[in-house]
Amino acid sequence: MSVPQIHPTAIVEEGARIAGSVVIGPYATVGAQVVLDEGVQVGAHAVLDGVTHLAEGVQVLPFASVGLPPQDLKYKGEPTRVEIGPRSIIREHATVHRGSVGGEGITRLGADCLIMCVAHVGHDCQLEDKVILANNVMLGGHVHIGDNVFVGGGTAIHQSVRIGRQAVIGGMSGVERDVIPFGSCMGNRARLIGLNLIGLKRRGFGREAINALRAAYRGLFLGRGTFEARMALVAQDQGSQPQVAEILAFIEAASRRGLMRAGRQTDDAEAEAA
Repeated sequence: MSVPQIHPTAIVEEGARIAGSVVIGPYATVGAQVVLDEGVQVGAHAVLDGVTHLAEGVQVLPFASVGLPPQDLKYKGEPTRVEIGPRSIIREHATVHRGSVGGEGITRLGADCLIMCVAHVGHDCQLEDKVILANNVMLGGHVHIGDNVFVGGGTAIHQSVRIGRQAVIGGMSGVERDVIPFGSCMGNRARLIGLNLIGLKRRGFGREAINALRAAYRGLFLGRGTFEARMALVAQDQGSQPQVAEILAFIEAASRRGLMRAGRQTDDAEAEAA
């Protein structure tokens, strides 16, 4: 039976559940309610606190903190928690705060996420699998991000915003409204500039699916008439295509922040849509 490798300067409080293959570096701190599964690595000076569960193979690099109280003045020490999925990586100085009683009480990251240096994941955020937050990204509380989303460095995402899966957010953006699945946006304040065509191609979406998404995007955001009328026309013409149906369902779902609309298109987006 393997024994955890815990540096003699690390502080692991009684009650913490540490699997046998865990490695904990110098001066790291692990709280009494923390659970570390097999293969977890905790770097020097990292802090893990609260009701926090790190799944198999998670890496927390030096000076990162996971599970500290939310930045919410209503929080009074309730037993909220953090869950981080298998193989996710929390880089240096990043922060992941536990949930609040004003939300679901949990901050959750899926599998294979990468949270780069100095990024912040606020309370009650829900990140699905393979989300990448570049350096200095800031997520307000209650943000939901779908699978395979990339958020560029220095971007700030407002509380309660939803980012649909496979979307890409340009660096230094200010995101105040929901971003459709497969969308591409950037700017301060951010606007849609097209679809995440590069990401779609890299992940194996075929020409038929991409063409249907382009037609739906043009119909929804670049067409004439009211948005409701454009929605109905897209549902009629392309609604049977699964990815288009996903976008329509995302738009129809309840939203606290409203939907991001289109701004200017980049040359690349115009060329792809031609």
